[in-house]
Amino acid sequence: MRVPDYPPPMVIFNRQPSAPAAGELRRERRALLLLREDRLRDLGGLTLEMYRRDHFNEALVVERCAELVAIEARVSEIEAHLKGAGLRRRQRAVCACGAPLLIGARFCPSCGRALDLEASDGETTSA
Repeated sequence: MRVPDYPPPMVIFNRQPSAPAAGELRRERRALLLLREDRLRDLGGLTLEMYRRDHFNEALVVERCAELVAIEARVSEIEAHLKGAGLRRRQRAVCACGAPLLIGARFCPSCGRALDLEASDGETTSA
């Protein structure tokens, strides 16, 4: 019995994955924005429940905030790709106190410092 000749494995993996279509990216962005709104609402409800029960779980709040920041980072990547700028990752916006900033925030969620959005342009704010 003769063994069939198969192409070398490298031939299969030489192709670059095709870039996602603009329609797929728009759908993903729309879904992520809806997910972001749900997560923000859930975070508010979670915080209220912790306040009512007088039991604040900082690790849980930080975990949920990190999830929101990751969602916003992916939305930013998608928007950059749709604008033709490629999928460059921009630096995460952080306050002078070191806390991550949400997109569109006017105040730091950690220290309450007012943010100068024109000067920061999505980067580190100064004190």
